[in-house]
Amino acid sequence: MAAERFLIVNADDFGLSSGVNRGIITAHTDGIVTSASLMVRAPAAREAAEYCRSYPSLSLGLHVDLGEWIYQNEDWIPLYHVVPTTDSKAVADEIMRQFDQFVHLTGGNPTHLDSHQHVHRHEPVRSILLSLARNLHVPLRHFSPGIHYCGDFYGQTAKGAPFPEAITVPKLVNTLLTLPSGITELGCHPGHPDDLNSSYRDERYSEVRTLCDPQVRTSITNAQISLCSFGDIACIAAESN
Repeated sequence: MAAERFLIVNADDFGLSSGVNRGIITAHTDGIVTSASLMVRAPAAREAAEYCRSYPSLSLGLHVDLGEWIYQNEDWIPLYHVVPTTDSKAVADEIMRQFDQFVHLTGGNPTHLDSHQHVHRHEPVRSILLSLARNLHVPLRHFSPGIHYCGDFYGQTAKGAPFPEAITVPKLVNTLLTLPSGITELGCHPGHPDDLNSSYRDERYSEVRTLCDPQVRTSITNAQISLCSFGDIACIAAESN
């Protein structure tokens, strides 16, 4: 018998705008999104937290925001910096400020941790977030054994060029059918872009449509993949022991 496969579909950038919030909620209620990561600094963060009170099945993590970069003229150019990402004290203080704001907005701790544009893959952000994840007993993207991260569902290349074929239904179905055994987190960025000025804009609505396509859920069912959220991980671990 094939090894069991569990799938967490996590929507980043929750709170970025009202349109992004609506897209994520639609991809949860009508599609396969099971978890989301909240940007507490973003304009619609409070609205996103209110949504979660109505949709408790959507587990909510903290999407640490320390800056954003775009690729231009063969180099990564900062759009904004929250704090210098090489300053350990500034990074630690900002992460705790965002964590405290998360608790204030939601009334609870995050079910998982990650960061905008994966800045935590580098030091000193990595060590600081690893320490917080251990204290909270929650997963940190890329660094939690037993949880594989899949970033294939993204409508741009690594240098920001359009890559729409990556977020089509056939491509997503193929990705799902080739998932490894165990737990996989599939990253996504759904949203309605009408109120958003972003380098990743129109792709968000394409993601909503794909994530809500009936063929995708049918493929998950036929492949005997179990949809779950970060809030379910403790139960999965207990059942496997």
